[in-house]
Amino acid sequence: MKKLPVTYTLEAKDGKARAGLIKTPHGDIETPVFMPVGTQATVKTMSKEELIDIGSEIILGNTYHLYLRPNDELIARLGGLHKFMNWDRPILTDSGGFQVFSLGDLRKIKEEGVYFSSHIDGSKHFISPEKSINIQNNLGSDIVMLFDECPPGLSTREYILPSIERTTRWARRCIEAHKNKDTQGLFAIVQGGIYEDMREKSLEELKKMDEAFSGYAIGGLAVGEPREDMYRILDYIVEKCPEDKPRYLMGVGEPVDMLNAVESGIDMMDCVQPTRLARHGTVFTKDGRLVIKSVKYSEDTRPLDEECDCYVCRNYSRAYIRHLIKVQEVLGLRLTSYHNLYFLIKLMKDSREAIKSGKFKEFKEEFIKRYEKK
Repeated sequence: MKKLPVTYTLEAKDGKARAGLIKTPHGDIETPVFMPVGTQATVKTMSKEELIDIGSEIILGNTYHLYLRPNDELIARLGGLHKFMNWDRPILTDSGGFQVFSLGDLRKIKEEGVYFSSHIDGSKHFISPEKSINIQNNLGSDIVMLFDECPPGLSTREYILPSIERTTRWARRCIEAHKNKDTQGLFAIVQGGIYEDMREKSLEELKKMDEAFSGYAIGGLAVGEPREDMYRILDYIVEKCPEDKPRYLMGVGEPVDMLNAVESGIDMMDCVQPTRLARHGTVFTKDGRLVIKSVKYSEDTRPLDEECDCYVCRNYSRAYIRHLIKVQEVLGLRLTSYHNLYFLIKLMKDSREAIKSGKFKEFKEEFIKRYEKK
């Protein structure tokens, strides 16, 4: 069998939790890992140097947004996404599926693909499995995602079954369309909603194409279903994924959810939440979320998190950051974004060390007990 461009090595296990190493054409990634989202070829408010400083080993780009602006063909002419955004570490691009299916009445799903209206100017567009892969080939990311249908979180079984069957057919078309098989790893996406048998059906169909895939993603979670259902599905389906390939939970960035996902065997996660919360003045701390806009912090000289060693917590007070957020200074958004991303990346690095030392369960329980105490 031909060697895939993205490979995974399992280094340690503690229960189902895994510590591993993903090798890509642009460098290695230690797992478990949190991946900052750079929707439009930038992680909001963050420079390349700051991303490196916080320990980011991989970031995401968004196929839907980059296709609309500035256009994937332009990026290809300029040398690809790595060169375009001056990022020499790994990049994962999502397929655009989630964004397209989030458009609601602005899109129509057909067997050939999805017709949709741009959220920017209402212009008409069409993305098929082939076009999604072609866009990602132009972008030149290290990891390419299948174009799948992402059903709403509480979809009925009657909706889910034809949906996953379509996703399976689209998977075959994506594999056929993928031109850069030597330089870009292709990840499958397991769908099936909150139904264990539907998840297993989706996975088993995808495993028939396993030679084409560098990894497996779990999609369609954290999209409106109860948290207990998400944990139940993860606990059921993740361990059934191939052990020799990375497992990616899409769109999750809440610390407690992340730790539970790691406990189920997830290796990779991403979410816009840390930067989105930061822009609204909310930050993560070991004692739970802190809303820095609150008046009670107006004279608080402590850092955001007294046990955090990030650049922000070593140099700025709650009072100062609150002032910046209240007067809408860009620096305030940058400092809260920096801290939140650092917090989640370090949480995964600490999880990795706990797994390697056989103490992940204790680490997780201690963190959650304190984080949720309030």
